[in-house]
Amino acid sequence: MAEHDLVIRHGTVVDGTGAQRFIGDVAVKDGRIIAVGEVEGSGRREIDAEGHLVTPGFVDIHTHYDGQATWDTQLAPSSWHGVTTVVMGNCGVGFAPVLDHNRERLIQLMEGVEDIPGTALHEGLSWDWSSFPEYLDALERRPRDIDLGTQVPHGALRLHVMGERGATQQPATPDDIEQMAALAREAVEAGALGFSTSRTLNHRTSLGEPTPTLRAEADELVGIACALGASGRGVLQVVSDFLDRDGELELFERMAAASGRPISVSIAQGARSGDDWRVELDHFAAATARGVTMRGQVGARAVGIMLGLEATLHPFMFSEPYRAIADRPLAERVGVMADPDLRRAIIDGARVDDTVLGSRAIHRSNYIFQLGDPPNYEPHPSSSAAAEAARRGVDPLEVLYDWTIADGGHALLYQPILNWFGENLDAVGEMLRHPASVPGLSDGGAHVGTICDVSFPTTLLQWWGRDRPEGRIPVETLVAKQCRMTAETVGLGDRGVLAPGYRADVNIIDFDGLRLHAPEIRYDLPAGGRRMIQRATGYRNTFVGGVEIMADGESTGATPGRLVRGAR
Repeated sequence: MAEHDLVIRHGTVVDGTGAQRFIGDVAVKDGRIIAVGEVEGSGRREIDAEGHLVTPGFVDIHTHYDGQATWDTQLAPSSWHGVTTVVMGNCGVGFAPVLDHNRERLIQLMEGVEDIPGTALHEGLSWDWSSFPEYLDALERRPRDIDLGTQVPHGALRLHVMGERGATQQPATPDDIEQMAALAREAVEAGALGFSTSRTLNHRTSLGEPTPTLRAEADELVGIACALGASGRGVLQVVSDFLDRDGELELFERMAAASGRPISVSIAQGARSGDDWRVELDHFAAATARGVTMRGQVGARAVGIMLGLEATLHPFMFSEPYRAIADRPLAERVGVMADPDLRRAIIDGARVDDTVLGSRAIHRSNYIFQLGDPPNYEPHPSSSAAAEAARRGVDPLEVLYDWTIADGGHALLYQPILNWFGENLDAVGEMLRHPASVPGLSDGGAHVGTICDVSFPTTLLQWWGRDRPEGRIPVETLVAKQCRMTAETVGLGDRGVLAPGYRADVNIIDFDGLRLHAPEIRYDLPAGGRRMIQRATGYRNTFVGGVEIMADGESTGATPGRLVRGAR
């Protein structure tokens, strides 16, 4: 009789610890890894993984599946990219705790901050919860392909306790803080992985209002953090503009030190902040050495936007002649846009004053590129729309027009924004190598009309581990960061490593054949809502708790994933 449920044989094992890869076997029984190395005994299923990487399942700690997880059994596209555990509830946005009259506000906040269609949220959310523990129960009732953990969002806490005062960023009273702290503690004791908040002006509701947490004062943040500390559970997550860099760093360290809870903060290279990201990561490393655990979540490539006729943004969206045809079906729209007279009118109409909302961003022709298939996320400046226009001797809007209507209007243009101030990804490579950094910021489930960064784990392996001409990073380092370090960052010590006793979340990867495909638009959200998805080739098998969920890029239909309640 077979001694094991599964044995993966002869693979190139990259075990998630950062240790050198080796050729070996991995045995699984009852959802756990029971042996790694030379495995004796047979398995009910045996897979020959010769010539393939065998890695832990990837842990993505920065997603926004808060709505999708309540209606969908497949947390795609994450599960298409080797991800076996996702963490949502980031950036202070989410759907619990909630009073009935605040439901619309939470939808507006999620729609504005994370670009998830409000119509899809209205249609998809069941709202069969009020408290955060009830929300966890609702999540637990739905089977899904991969594991899911969540955090209690500060925005929902503020609205729940403070109502209109919370929505308009009024200072919290001591009583407000006490109530929010009690609710946060209740949430982590029920199984939330932590508490998240946002301090960035980029986060606004669909009505343009700042996020409720933008101006939360130190006493409020430290008070909530200390409630987690009193429970001995949970982690802290923050996104900030770092307008007062030293003040913010002091505040975040104070939150972590006073509570004894680890904190992670989103880090990127911005236009105004220059190389402040180095200061921030160095501060986190020094604080951690002092016993205050701080880590920076960093991206695998530039943080940018996609432009296209099917996307939320494109270069001609504010042109009055275009707006007159904007509601027509795509094929019909592209057909009439080929008319020379209408083309000229749309281009002339796009030459609007840069004070018009968003027009400056969508006309930065020096930084707009054809994405292509396979997609190129580190394009050379000579391939920009402005450079092409100079070669052709035309206005850059002429080039952007041609690119926009290409491929029947399905074409997507790429505009890198953050992490792009050397017009390359050198800064990203330095961030990824930093000892205080962990991969994050993929925003899986969010920004469905503007961004598709859910493929960050694939970019890590393909671009940084194999294809980048200079500055490649050892695959062992990348896997350790995306598996063990991410898991540890959110308190999940039972996964992210291929070793006996760990959860049997495993990828078998054709490393030489690993390829990202271009993003595409689907209309499969509730109420026919639009989202941008992206596939990859090369993930041969993905297992969650020893159960195969993906085989050669296709879902098996299995749903072994569960809600992860609390630290492991």
